[in-house]
Amino acid sequence: MTEWFIRQMEQLADWIGAFRWPDGQHRNRIVAGALAAVVAVGLAFSALFGCATAPPEETAEQDTPLFIRIEPGMDADSVGQMLSARGIIDSRFFFWLTAKVNGLESKFQTGTYKMHRGMDTAAVLDMLVQGDVAPARFTIPEGFNVNEIAERLEKEGIARAVDIRAEAVRFAPYKYMLAAPEAAYRAEGFLFPDTYEVEPGMTAKSILHMMADNFDDRMTDAMRQRAMAEGLSLYDLVTLASLVEKEARFDEDRPIIAQVFLKRLRLGMPLQSDTTIQYLLDAPKEDITYADTEIESPYNTYQNEGLPPGPIANPGMDSIEAVLYPADTDYLYFVADRQGHNHYSMTYEEHLSIVEQVR
Repeated sequence: MTEWFIRQMEQLADWIGAFRWPDGQHRNRIVAGALAAVVAVGLAFSALFGCATAPPEETAEQDTPLFIRIEPGMDADSVGQMLSARGIIDSRFFFWLTAKVNGLESKFQTGTYKMHRGMDTAAVLDMLVQGDVAPARFTIPEGFNVNEIAERLEKEGIARAVDIRAEAVRFAPYKYMLAAPEAAYRAEGFLFPDTYEVEPGMTAKSILHMMADNFDDRMTDAMRQRAMAEGLSLYDLVTLASLVEKEARFDEDRPIIAQVFLKRLRLGMPLQSDTTIQYLLDAPKEDITYADTEIESPYNTYQNEGLPPGPIANPGMDSIEAVLYPADTDYLYFVADRQGHNHYSMTYEEHLSIVEQVR
């Protein structure tokens, strides 16, 4: 019923625009009368069938910024539906009618717009026609990998996930990112978790550059020198930190886990980190199976000694610091319980006993 009504109103609006009007006051009376009829019928229809708008989000504050993405080819009705659903405008129908009568339907500029609830319809239309796009803000949490970053950016209407992934495969503006060409994504690990603002027109490459530059800026000379003193390249530091990031749920565990991994590397033991297996799976699993540990991949740290080919996530500064300044313990094993707390042991027999208790 709603779509039928919209089509009828479109025809009426087209007729108003195409009619050969007489000159003078008679023309003005006809225009005013026709428009009044359209609005009256539309408002009556809205009241009867509820097509005007969805109820605004009561939990959102009036001045809370809302970022709206206008895609190529969107018509006034679909844009009005999106805006009313977010509580930005009061009436989807009135938005469509105003755009239709003023010939603005095909003049919306593609881009991301910063709006808020309860805006005036004319102000919204002016913003869309003028292309008054605004920087969009997004936040990447610690431990997100490239795929998760790509999905987040697409969900926020900032970039297509496929473009981010494609660029991340080869993206390496700094030489230390080229250490392992067999890595799934050269950008993995070096896209620093933070809150960013994206300017209109930024490409996937420029977005990744902004995040990689942030990482490089945060790696101070003292941190780089500390890594060298510990016998770690910057690439190895970030790879280890990514494992720590994915293994540790609580901050106090980070330096202990880092110490376990560093000790295993020195002893030539496999790291046997479940997080590297999770990186290979299509979806996360609560428990890794024996069959999972037999997956053939250089990322499988059960089957291969040493570090994986590259980072498995983008670590935060706490995990990087944990690798630079690990705890001083004799632990060689750890296992997390269902609440994410890690339990440590020095022997394999003790480790197996703890696994039985916590799993």
